[in-house]
Amino acid sequence: MPVPADIREVPRPVNTIVDDNGRDGPKRYAVRQRASSKYVSGGNPQPRNGKVIGHIIDHKFVPVADKSLNNAEPDMLSYGASALVKSVMSDIKDDLLAVYDASDVYAMMSLATLKVIKPAITANRMATHYRRTFVCKDYPGAALSPNSICSLLQRIGMNGSRRKQFYQLRMKATAADHHIAIDGTLKQDNSKVNDLSAFSRKARVKGVCEVSVLYAYDIERMEPVCAEVFPGNSIDASSYPAFIRDNDIRSGIIVADKGFPPSKIKEELRERPDLHFLTPIKRNDSRISGNDMLSFEGVLSGIEAHVLYKKKQIKGGRYLYAFKDARKASAEETSYITNAQKKDTFSPEKYSKKKAVFGVIVLESDQDLEPKTAYQCYEDRWLLELVFNRYKSDECLDHTDVQNDFSVIGSEFINFLSTVATCRIIRKAQSAGLFEQMSYGELMDDLSSAWRKTDAPEDPATDDGYWVHTLKMVFDELEALGLSKPVPKPEPKKRGRKPKPKDEAEQKPKRSRGRPRKSPIPSAETI
Repeated sequence: MPVPADIREVPRPVNTIVDDNGRDGPKRYAVRQRASSKYVSGGNPQPRNGKVIGHIIDHKFVPVADKSLNNAEPDMLSYGASALVKSVMSDIKDDLLAVYDASDVYAMMSLATLKVIKPAITANRMATHYRRTFVCKDYPGAALSPNSICSLLQRIGMNGSRRKQFYQLRMKATAADHHIAIDGTLKQDNSKVNDLSAFSRKARVKGVCEVSVLYAYDIERMEPVCAEVFPGNSIDASSYPAFIRDNDIRSGIIVADKGFPPSKIKEELRERPDLHFLTPIKRNDSRISGNDMLSFEGVLSGIEAHVLYKKKQIKGGRYLYAFKDARKASAEETSYITNAQKKDTFSPEKYSKKKAVFGVIVLESDQDLEPKTAYQCYEDRWLLELVFNRYKSDECLDHTDVQNDFSVIGSEFINFLSTVATCRIIRKAQSAGLFEQMSYGELMDDLSSAWRKTDAPEDPATDDGYWVHTLKMVFDELEALGLSKPVPKPEPKKRGRKPKPKDEAEQKPKRSRGRPRKSPIPSAETI
């Protein structure tokens, strides 16, 4: 179709032509460069048209510019929450890079970070929140479509040797004198296509299938060091030795519950001389009465509770530690009497037997510990319960959203990374004193509202001008967590008069102190 004369006559760059694409619209008449000439045998050279450099719009030449919104990049993103997660996970990223491909590591770190920032997030929403937060800047190029996530979880679950290598790196970072708490938690999983989903003893009552997740937790560092998934109907005692072997736990003191008896890991302890245990025994264990462990020999000092104790070495070189907490004893006795009263089942003989063991816990260990140390080690196990509570509530990880065995294992690996991040965030926020003013959830909400321009420098400062509508209280939180440099305070003004310049001081005569002397009265002789 010929280009109208009035369009051709519009002023435009030299060596260009106007091309009519025949479609109505503002870009109908494209202005193309003359790219080159084509030689034609026996005729004149024919010009070759090049790229479009502009358009004739409303009888004016409009050059091409990058004005399209189709591939526009955001100029600001949510910064605070993702920066907090990144600040506590640098060593985890390094360990992952030592084991996995960098592209997979970036996807893993992105998934784990988003699970912390946005609890209960689904696979369909991962890419959306990835693009609206600085996670896309921290871990660029991560593939987070639902299919990509499914494929990643499958590959993580299938490669057990790589997970083992990663967990071994985490274990090496654990000091030999640290205490390792081991416990498990159950998660709902009603999938019909994986073998890990099964009815546990508790789940049969609820009518749901579950999977069992065992965690090893460093009490001193207050964070998990490794985790593993077992079928929901697998009891803790049978999973115990497999967990030790699979994760190659070789050092530390295992502080476990009654469901993890040391008799189940005899071989593992024999092969690992630097691995020790501290485990409670049942109250009806014959060793308690046989060693007269209820004849207490003292009271623990330096703790808030009122606890009686006794320590004794038994056959085989092991030690028993018996403790009786007065407050727990009173609570257990009250509960026992209340139930007996309701059910009318009080028996003087049973009450007499139970009264002696109310509030009593007896620990068995292969180490010679101070009674106070043994008591505090076991009492600190409650930190693992807090981890599981955080794991199931704040992170919304109380059920699985994946199907087959490998996907479940891979998903729990990502959950492990999220749990480590959460534990470290809690520790960091506690050190900064922020939990005296707000909850964990409120802190993460506040930080998510701190948006920052994408072209900002990497070392944020509160007054650098790259923040977007951030409140002062959020700045205070960012500064307390070391995520933004505070505004330097002006130097205090010096009190008193300013010193006078030396030149001025030299010119003026010094004033004498006190009253001025009177001139002497002239005498008669002087006159």
